Amino acid sequence: MTSLANKQILLGVTGGIAAYKSADLVRRLQDAGASVQVVMTPAAQEFITPLTMQALSGNPVHTELLDPEAEAGMGHIQLARWADLVLIAPATADFIARLTQGMGNDLLTSICLATAAPIAIAPAMNQGMWHNQATQTNLDILIKRKIHIFGPAEGGQACGDVGPGRMLEPLQLVDAAASLFASGSLAGKKVVITAGPTREALDPVRYLSNYSSGKMGYALAQAAAEAGAETILISGPTQLAIPPRVQRIDVISAGEMHAASLAAAQGCDLFIAAAAVADYRPAQIATQKIKKGDADMLTLTLVKNPDIVASIAALTPKPFTIGFAAESENLLEYARSKLERKNLDLVVANNISDSSIGFNSDDNAVTIVEKTNATEISQRSKQQLARELIALFAQKIAAL
Repeated sequence: MTSLANKQILLGVTGGIAAYKSADLVRRLQDAGASVQVVMTPAAQEFITPLTMQALSGNPVHTELLDPEAEAGMGHIQLARWADLVLIAPATADFIARLTQGMGNDLLTSICLATAAPIAIAPAMNQGMWHNQATQTNLDILIKRKIHIFGPAEGGQACGDVGPGRMLEPLQLVDAAASLFASGSLAGKKVVITAGPTREALDPVRYLSNYSSGKMGYALAQAAAEAGAETILISGPTQLAIPPRVQRIDVISAGEMHAASLAAAQGCDLFIAAAAVADYRPAQIATQKIKKGDADMLTLTLVKNPDIVASIAALTPKPFTIGFAAESENLLEYARSKLERKNLDLVVANNISDSSIGFNSDDNAVTIVEKTNATEISQRSKQQLARELIALFAQKIAAL
């Protein structure tokens, strides 16, 4: 079955008679596991109402670029960041022309300019418009810009003509959308990813931990599975669902994660240490609940936990080993130090002092630190970022 599990699809609807199919498309995308938000142009609203699309999607429909409430938070930018895919269905000849020109005079074109997500269009127009040289030239330009063209189909049209220009059926569009996330770049590879926090017990009811949600590691696992890898996710305690086609190994403490990582790394091609592992644990775990007592202070003795990513990087043969550096200061300096001290191939560094991309956020912005260079990736959803990172890691492995 086609899967769009956990994908965030922004559906753009423009002003053609095929807009009636967009209502069914919303449901079909949801049936495949996607979350859907809808943007409608003014012309689209002449064919189908925003209320219909709102009822089907379960989300408010976005129609205005200069919406005072939305723009208080730069609404078009937030939608651009939210989307894993921007799918315009139907895409009229007029919209295709405006997209080609890079116009941003309405909400949908502005989102297309601002998004880092892939864009796909499902053309729908009269066969004469489709054959027109201006339309064909525009499509050639969009293809060169790596915008995906879904269709069109041939057949009878609303005007009575017969020929190419019909929008693909909703299930065909769902299949085409799902195919964009299945790159196959890691086919035949084994990938092990750690994610989430660890918990270091103090007594039967208390523990030391951190604020990690595990969202970045889970997004990486999903992206690796989409890329065709045998994917093992070693997860500390989280509330996140297991991504499709991913084997999850649940652990609690750093010691458990260390043991599970060493076992899973056998025959591994790529190891990604995205977990926020506790550096220290209590030297002793009380067998009974520690009572408050009369003292104003309680002294804990901590001992260092095993270094998981350094242990993996020391293996022979060594997998391509990637560390994460979540820092609140001196980002590049600390990341480069980690790269060298632990014999890593690459470090993904992020600034946790920025609340918009810190722990529990749905967005992230990172710097890829290698031995001779550093590359910044600007803020975007963790799902988008994960796919970009997995594509980069696949390229690095292929070049070895």
